[in-house]
Amino acid sequence: MAIRTFQQMTPQLGREVFIDESAVVIGDVSLSDDCSVWPQAVIRGDMHSIKIGERTSIQDGSVLHITHAGPYNESGWPLNIGSDVTVGHRAVLHGCNIGNRVLIGNGAIVMDGAVIDDEVIVGANALVPPGKHLASGYLYIGSPCKAARELSSKEKGFFTYTTANYVKLKNQHRENT
Repeated sequence: MAIRTFQQMTPQLGREVFIDESAVVIGDVSLSDDCSVWPQAVIRGDMHSIKIGERTSIQDGSVLHITHAGPYNESGWPLNIGSDVTVGHRAVLHGCNIGNRVLIGNGAIVMDGAVIDDEVIVGANALVPPGKHLASGYLYIGSPCKAARELSSKEKGFFTYTTANYVKLKNQHRENT
């Protein structure tokens, strides 16, 4: 695994974190307990912080970055991801806030300053534009994304089911490493 210090900031890892050897985690990054980072994912906290909650899974090929502070955005935007979040394959998360029990679909893009509340599904290949707020309890699809419908109770139960499944899988990978 490639864990890199940048400007005296070294990624902080909780208990039983799994980071695939082909993934890269750089700088001011905090991964909470039982997180998993899968092949080819990049988590780059080089100009602001990235905080990832417990049992969150960052799938293959995802790119996580921040928005730096500068003349167009005085404080920048960190990237904050809650607990029990599944970030699908090839997703891009950039300087946004994601709540708890969220599914970010494969290939989705969430842009600067966007806020996603708890219990949201962002569909595959959806685009969440800069500054957009996604309210709890809905499936959002499209580019730019729009609320398609309310989530069922079965779908809401899937959030913790899938994160528990990935905790089990990352533990199997840790045993084989």
